[in-house]
Amino acid sequence: MKSDKIVIYSVLTRLWGNEVKHPRPSGTLAENGSGKFSSFTKEALAYIRSLGTTHVWYIGVLEHATKTSYSSIGIQPDHPDTVKGEAGSPYAVKDYYDIDPDLAEDPVRRQEEFDALLRRTHEAGLKVLMDFVPNHVARCYRSDAKPEGTEDLGEGDDKHQSFSPANNFYYLPDSSLILPHHSPDTSLYVEAPARATGNDCFTSTPSVNDWYETVKLNYGIDYLHGGTAYTEPIPDTWLKMRDILRYWVARGVDGFRCDMAELVPESFWRWCITSLREEGYDLLFLAEVYQPYRYEAYLEAGFDYLYDKVGVYDRLIQIGQGKVSATPEFTWVRDAVGASQGKMCYFMENHDEQRLASPFALGDAMKGAVLSAVEALSGTNPFLLYFAQELGEEGMAEEGFSGCDGRTSIFDYWSLEKLQRLEEGGYSTKCLTPHEQTLLSLYRTIGELCHLPVIQHGGYFGLSPEAEGRADQVLSYVRYWGKELFLLVANLADDVREVALPFPESFFSTSGLSVGEDVYKAVDKLTGQELVVSLTPWAPLLLDVPSGGLRLLHLVPLD
Repeated sequence: MKSDKIVIYSVLTRLWGNEVKHPRPSGTLAENGSGKFSSFTKEALAYIRSLGTTHVWYIGVLEHATKTSYSSIGIQPDHPDTVKGEAGSPYAVKDYYDIDPDLAEDPVRRQEEFDALLRRTHEAGLKVLMDFVPNHVARCYRSDAKPEGTEDLGEGDDKHQSFSPANNFYYLPDSSLILPHHSPDTSLYVEAPARATGNDCFTSTPSVNDWYETVKLNYGIDYLHGGTAYTEPIPDTWLKMRDILRYWVARGVDGFRCDMAELVPESFWRWCITSLREEGYDLLFLAEVYQPYRYEAYLEAGFDYLYDKVGVYDRLIQIGQGKVSATPEFTWVRDAVGASQGKMCYFMENHDEQRLASPFALGDAMKGAVLSAVEALSGTNPFLLYFAQELGEEGMAEEGFSGCDGRTSIFDYWSLEKLQRLEEGGYSTKCLTPHEQTLLSLYRTIGELCHLPVIQHGGYFGLSPEAEGRADQVLSYVRYWGKELFLLVANLADDVREVALPFPESFFSTSGLSVGEDVYKAVDKLTGQELVVSLTPWAPLLLDVPSGGLRLLHLVPLD
């Protein structure tokens, strides 16, 4: 399926295919198990592709800090005080050049098993994204898989200097690190001098709320002395990080989701991305950025797309919770980024956010699916779907480190019962509940519609619905491409609404359609119902919209 609109399926790799039925909170690998690369079979990848997916973002591929010991195969163990959870965070990378052994059937052959996954994914017609975590590394970082002749991070640092452009880390001379937790029956973790923590915490006593399991990387910015940047000569960290990206591109990775990109200077990204593209690499770069005033700078630095969390995501959650009006809030926040709108990556779930079906978010998987449709179909820009979102996963297990917080833990060994039933049914719907089947069908329809030309390429016009009762619970817009139209109406109320949609004259002038009566064949993409409708300026189109539901009308002019 050739498409200009990107749909990304993001999956926490260690949870996919884990067959353990009753995992124990804070359970070990032996107790709770782990999914494997081999779990992504041809059938599994076909299922992922059936959701309209163009890219798979495999989370947690790189070797990271963990309480599981692999010393028997030559991997240096991590001190338990420097690991969150039993499995450990995928964002506390321990070796940029190695693969997480948890994910391999044979940990010794983990590199080969990952290469096989890359081949299977590409054969399924999907591209591969992986995390690039450039801002911080695990406290116990040590690469045992780096290419011959490669100097390890921190290996040549002068630890007597708090800052040097030649250092890879920031040091706190004459201090020793004191971590917020100490595991019983273990010796204290020793780090002297202490190094700055990943969330820009320049103290030897990071708190439990800091990213205490990580160490901040030095890109030539002297944060403790006014933030002066030293970029000539090219800082050593810049060169090492570019080499890491080159390594994975050569292995077949198609792009990178760049973790906390806004904590790394724009100058590095501009130099690095430009350098890679000048070398002929065709890569996708997606940046995790939360500060809208910096969006333009990161796009100019070379990123293809940026997270849209503090804009569209946050506002849709508020709309779903009934805290703000659906109309015209969505159109306003969508257009607030101006010309950058087409560069924003939309999502309604990801590994950092609470599950839509959890009481911490919406408490309603179907309402989450409706808002996902609103978001995904509203622009030409990418849409990201988090694994098991399409099945209504609640994230309400108390897995261990995370607790019961409405999220699927990234720190613990765990399994998802919904995914297990999906796999047991051969990735068909036969082991799913009727509710799950309905959700999955809707998400598949959303994915299919993402590849309509009018959705891939069309313009956007926000409408102002009129309805009995609370019209602010109804959200509508129209996408236009030539004479082709796509009309979305979302009813977030708990009852059926008769909605009147006036098409103002400004819609006709904006879309380039002739002012006058145009007759369309309209097909409801959810029900298959066919209508014949006329569009006349200010003459309202009347539609019944189900409670908490959608009308998705594809309009094609009658000959």
